[in-house]
Amino acid sequence: MLAVGKQRSLTRISGLIFAIALAGCNSTAELATYPSVYGQRPAAMQQMTDEEAVNMQERLTALAGQRRSGAISEAEYQRRLKELQLLAERHGPDALKEIEN
Repeated sequence: MLAVGKQRSLTRISGLIFAIALAGCNSTAELATYPSVYGQRPAAMQQMTDEEAVNMQERLTALAGQRRSGAISEAEYQRRLKELQLLAERHGPDALKEIEN
């Protein structure tokens, strides 16, 4: 019987603490102190636009076409390809450094 009384007391105390916590949540004044987790967050870096993506695709397609047609030598194709691959490899670390600074 004594254990039941202690359990009821704990339940009442827990309920009281819970009610106080909920009452605090109803205050709109406190919303300004907590960060909002809703909505879109701004990007850390400027993202590639659709126009830039199309431009890059056109450049790569043109490069492949020049290679097929023989308009550029294999050495020139490999030089340009390596340049683009280096850009791809360095972009991530360079962008990270810019974000961190």
